[in-house]
Amino acid sequence: MSMIAMPTPDQKILDQRQEIISALQAALPAGRVIHDAAEIRAYECDALTAYRCPPLGVVLPATTQEVSAVMKVCHQLGVPVVPRGAGTSLAGGSLPTADSIILGTARLNATLEIDTANRFIRVQTGVTNLSVTGAVEADGFFYAPDPSSQLACAIAGNIAMNSGGAHCLKYGVTTNNLMGVKMVMADGEIVDIGGAHLDSEGYDILGLICGSEGQLGIVTEAILRILPKPEGARPVLIGYDSAETAGQCVAEIIKSGVLPVAIEYMDRLCIKVTDEFSGAGYPDVEALLIVEVEGSEAEIKEQLAKVVKIANKLKPVELRESASAQESALIWKGRKSAFGAIGQISDYMCLDGTVPVSQLPFVLRRISELSKKYKLEVANVFHAGDGNMHPLILYDANKPGDLETAEKFGAEVLRLCVEVGGCLTGEHGVGIEKRDLMGNQYSAADMEVQMNVKDCFDPGWLLNPSKVFPLEASEARRSGAAK
Repeated sequence: MSMIAMPTPDQKILDQRQEIISALQAALPAGRVIHDAAEIRAYECDALTAYRCPPLGVVLPATTQEVSAVMKVCHQLGVPVVPRGAGTSLAGGSLPTADSIILGTARLNATLEIDTANRFIRVQTGVTNLSVTGAVEADGFFYAPDPSSQLACAIAGNIAMNSGGAHCLKYGVTTNNLMGVKMVMADGEIVDIGGAHLDSEGYDILGLICGSEGQLGIVTEAILRILPKPEGARPVLIGYDSAETAGQCVAEIIKSGVLPVAIEYMDRLCIKVTDEFSGAGYPDVEALLIVEVEGSEAEIKEQLAKVVKIANKLKPVELRESASAQESALIWKGRKSAFGAIGQISDYMCLDGTVPVSQLPFVLRRISELSKKYKLEVANVFHAGDGNMHPLILYDANKPGDLETAEKFGAEVLRLCVEVGGCLTGEHGVGIEKRDLMGNQYSAADMEVQMNVKDCFDPGWLLNPSKVFPLEASEARRSGAAK
């Protein structure tokens, strides 16, 4: 049995299932409510597939007003609501409970406004990350945050987890590119936070919402910052015979003052599997860095010259600059397909700890030592420029005890990240995966303040239950609110 416990469902709500489904059907247009057992099975897990639980039902609203109607029904009947974007969460962020309703954003998929003069786009949050750039690229703009799952992941989930991506080193993560939201509160009230301008007066409520993992409200619309596309960009591949040397190279590049748009890392296992999957043409090395710079041709040459000089001091096994746009696209195709490629050969648990860049060599060495201790392979692929690590712990879901061993291994890696001055998560969120590790990063007083904030937005603790906070603490809060 897995170490990650699931809460005991509210039997009263389970007994009222038909009443709840009927109330939701009455509040929404036909076809918005899914309650057939076979159909709701598609929503029993997200990308953290080791944990599954069918929900009470699923609703797929198409407007903010329909989301409000759902929340009013669930608030009145005391039904937990789990928001779900595209279901790509790797931390169990949209895992349902047996007594909850899944509120999916798939039909909230409209682009509402594009304003290139003021550099923003307003969308419903069910649109995919990549489609935002698709809507503005003909005008010479792009949306900067680019998670590896950008082809599928929804803006709703990006906001919930404050997602980043390969190019966040230069452009920041979602919170740096989010200008405003329309949000439905737990009781159905609709509020606007932020807007199509540089900053808002008063408290930074928008900063509170971004990264709140669906604990405070349902974001239905987002105003996103768009940026002019750079003149050009070019990656260089740098291969080393050890992880420590590659980590040192990253630290030296950052220390030098050069700001690449991205620095990505892959180890030998990931390189091999990804190259076979994508045909990217990666070199046969222990550790590979993809360093990309952008700007005018003169700027690109100047930046690459500095990067190459730093890399050569550490005696790379191979150093290869992209020679064409096609080669650059293939290099990034390989990196973006890394998770899928590993998934073809093994079950895996993807971690998301962050560490100071200067600690990368030490942490990589310790992960290798832990791999031997737990007798499980690890494929390392991550955003090295900002120390956002994604070790993929390979295990066999059909082998008794393997999942539990992977969980123990993962917990030790995440505790290590905190110990060296980093944190539990960079862009995947806490979800269920890290909730019981929160005490390693936050004191009891810190978590009490965070839970007090949730009390203000969601007094009944009905939004995305059993996530973020240690299960015992959140269940006690929810029980207290119900009395």
